[in-house]
Amino acid sequence: MSALEIKHLFGLRGVSKSDISTILDTASEFRQVLERPVKKVPSLRGLTVVNLFFENSTRTRTSFELAEKRLSADTVNFSSSASSVKKGESLLDTLQNIEAMKIDLVVVRHQGTGVPRFLAKNSKAIIVNAGDGANEHPTQALLDMLTIQQHLGSLKNKRVTIIGDIRHSRVARSNLWGLTTMGAKVTLCSPSTLTPRNTQFFEGAFWETNLRKAVTDADVVMSLRLQKERMEDSLLPSMREYRNYFGITGELLEHANPSALIMHPGPINRGVELDSEMADSKHSVILEQVTNGVAVRMAVLFLLSGGRHG
Repeated sequence: MSALEIKHLFGLRGVSKSDISTILDTASEFRQVLERPVKKVPSLRGLTVVNLFFENSTRTRTSFELAEKRLSADTVNFSSSASSVKKGESLLDTLQNIEAMKIDLVVVRHQGTGVPRFLAKNSKAIIVNAGDGANEHPTQALLDMLTIQQHLGSLKNKRVTIIGDIRHSRVARSNLWGLTTMGAKVTLCSPSTLTPRNTQFFEGAFWETNLRKAVTDADVVMSLRLQKERMEDSLLPSMREYRNYFGITGELLEHANPSALIMHPGPINRGVELDSEMADSKHSVILEQVTNGVAVRMAVLFLLSGGRHG
């Protein structure tokens, strides 16, 4: 039985404040484990986790693999490029064949929106979404929230500005819903061509087209990766023009809170989304986000599999 109200982690939309708090509190404890000489605990010993990745990923996949190993789980890595999917096998057949091997949890990343829910309907395993289409990426948002909480003490009433390719960003969606649930104020800012057609879907967000206004008095400035693989050529005139109007520079951050955090989910297009001076500054917490990713994914796997906090 899950230690959370949710049985699977599909996204953060609709997830309770209580569940988010439990995940963040548990991740804080696992973060301390990662600082020990021996970084391994036996929490998932005897359980088998399958990493089912249909999309390329370095940070997310490596982070989940490390989290599983730190929890002493048995792990199986699946890559669609080296599987029977290339021979025409359906997603359902792939799942059923893997499930026949008696697995317990599935971490899935897929280019199709809604795939984690589809797998949950057709499987007895616990499903964790590692990114589905242009929908959500919940563990990225949770690690962002943990990082903010560590530095600012609380998420309530904090001003978080998210800048860039909102249209294609599952990170923006998960962060919006998670942060607003925890009481933060979220402003979204993007070029008109990278703004979603239906902004009403982003309930709780403040929209701002002027970047300087968007970052004024912000406690957190989060730049998003330009997802060029999902864009039509006409969406941006050039990378130079994007940088001139939406790039995060030192001059721009003079309008934010003097102690504002600089965040990015990675990988960074340096000199486009974020100047190197900003990415490497004392206000940048980008590498802390990466470390916190392991702790958050440990917490999610632990709690969904029945681990108890407190």
